Amino acid sequence: MRDLVEFVQQLVMYAAGAAVSTLIMSMMGMNHLDSNHAAAKKGREKKKEIAKRLGRPLMNTNSYEDVVASDVINPDHIDVKFDSIGGLEETKEALYELAILPLRRPELFSQGKLLRPQKGVLLYGPPGTGKTMLAKAIAKESGAVFINLRVSNLMSHWFGDAEKLAAAVFSLAHKLQPAIIFIDEVDSFLGKRRSRDHETITNMKTEFMAMWDGFSTDRHARVMVLAATNRPSEIDEAILRRLPQAFEIGMPESKEDMVPILKVILKDENVEDGIDYDRIAGLLCDAGSYSGSDILELCKKAAYFPIRDLVNDEKAGKRGPSDHELRPLSQLDLERVIATTTKTNVAAMEYDNRFIRGE
Repeated sequence: MRDLVEFVQQLVMYAAGAAVSTLIMSMMGMNHLDSNHAAAKKGREKKKEIAKRLGRPLMNTNSYEDVVASDVINPDHIDVKFDSIGGLEETKEALYELAILPLRRPELFSQGKLLRPQKGVLLYGPPGTGKTMLAKAIAKESGAVFINLRVSNLMSHWFGDAEKLAAAVFSLAHKLQPAIIFIDEVDSFLGKRRSRDHETITNMKTEFMAMWDGFSTDRHARVMVLAATNRPSEIDEAILRRLPQAFEIGMPESKEDMVPILKVILKDENVEDGIDYDRIAGLLCDAGSYSGSDILELCKKAAYFPIRDLVNDEKAGKRGPSDHELRPLSQLDLERVIATTTKTNVAAMEYDNRFIRGE
């Protein structure tokens, strides 16, 4: 009888141990499978950093806000200011008044209805014209916490999580305010609703807009949604109504537009004295349509000419192994790179045409 009792006790202890082990393994497996686990862990670390910068105690957040916190960028770590962007002077002035002042000087917008802070601003235009740089500059100049929203962080295979994550974007922004919620390529996230959209996507968009409306009616909330897109026609009309201020960030079309961009790009570089920026800008205008990003890439390519000359001098024995000083970037380097460079999209089209002709 005693043996039977001992056997039963051992069996119970074994079963209990197995159950605990199974539970632990299950929890570890859930954490491994949960696509939000890593983002939440990163978000908690980011949250500590932001609290320290703002001089606040560590805020209480839920697990969904911790996921969104992984997209938070400390404005102290942003190195883009309005001075870092060439041209667009009128646009920068308007954005300063509409977006930066309400975040920096809320007391100026506390009376009446006409001066309520903007809750939504849209930047639209061709790729490479500086929309994302403007968004970062607004965060830097205003000192606002920058939530660089990634749609992938809002997507979850757990039912109902997408809506909770969308709501967490705004609840976290409220706790971190002043805050800017930046959505790049907003048409891919908040594009026109179609009958074939998955129910999860539809519910997430609905929750996002509902939370956005809540902040639009709260005059004391210093939270702004800043969106950028290359295709404004693809944005849902309900979203466009929530973005009452829109700015077209177009291509530089004249020498007057291009000279400031060139000067900003080459400002801190090793360039020869007396570069004729008007001439370089004129050559760019004659060569075709170049965005600010295209001009930056041209200057990067020109910067390799001094390196090429140094390497050739070494091969010819004109320089010793310890002489690594590069000559300044010259006007001729810039002119040469403009004359010999074909834009990527143009080169691709020319290749496609040759392929079609069978050349």
